[in-house]
Amino acid sequence: MRSLNLLVLCCISPLSFAADVPGSQDLPILPRMEDAQIVDFRPAAELERIYPLGSIRKISGQLRFDGQVSARGTATSVTYELPPEHSSTEAFTAAREALQKQGAQLLFWCQSRDCGESSLWANEVFGNAKLYGADDQQAYLLLRLAAPRDNSLVALYSITRGNRKAYLHVEQFDAAAPLGELLPTSATLLRELKNTGELDFLTLTAEPDETWLRLISRGLNLDTTLRVSVSGAKAEAWRQALIQQGVRAARLETGNVEGSGLHIELLR
Repeated sequence: MRSLNLLVLCCISPLSFAADVPGSQDLPILPRMEDAQIVDFRPAAELERIYPLGSIRKISGQLRFDGQVSARGTATSVTYELPPEHSSTEAFTAAREALQKQGAQLLFWCQSRDCGESSLWANEVFGNAKLYGADDQQAYLLLRLAAPRDNSLVALYSITRGNRKAYLHVEQFDAAAPLGELLPTSATLLRELKNTGELDFLTLTAEPDETWLRLISRGLNLDTTLRVSVSGAKAEAWRQALIQQGVRAARLETGNVEGSGLHIELLR
């Protein structure tokens, strides 16, 4: 019997004994993917934080990107190693959808080589070598939580390494002072529209706002093959304004989705 027990123990994969790093815990805002393991945890620490809003590169030894959010506050991060049956893309999508269901606003979203070099995200942005992998196997997303927690940001970064191990990094940053107005990039709006099929702007209840009009029209014109419907209390005003901004009229329809805010839906 003893020999049988030893044989059973020897046949069990070492992964069966895998455990989270001591002292670690999940972030309350995000459920853990089943069977994922915490391999890196950094408790709340006060610091000055910079989050890129564009593809990153290094020029003359300096990190460069088109835009950024910078603030002082408290950051907490957790890095998960994912089970073999789940890809980094699956984990990233599940995390994004969970946060969007809580009303989080997307500020910047890139995937694959559009993000820049994985080594820079791993070492320069997140300071975590575990996150270094293939440039075409990465994704990054920065979100702002909904009010009354709108002075908090969440950064997601997923990667698959050359050894096929997949990771999801989640970082929550709570700013010490109000963040003020933060706008998404036009490319992020387009990526969100293509992936989710819709864009909701709950605060855009009045006549077209010039800043948002520019962002939305630029996003739609990044892919001129897309057709969308525009709904909301001021839907027709927005449709006409988008046409004046250079979006072809044939690509825009007036929708019937109820609500006072602006709603844009992709027409399949």
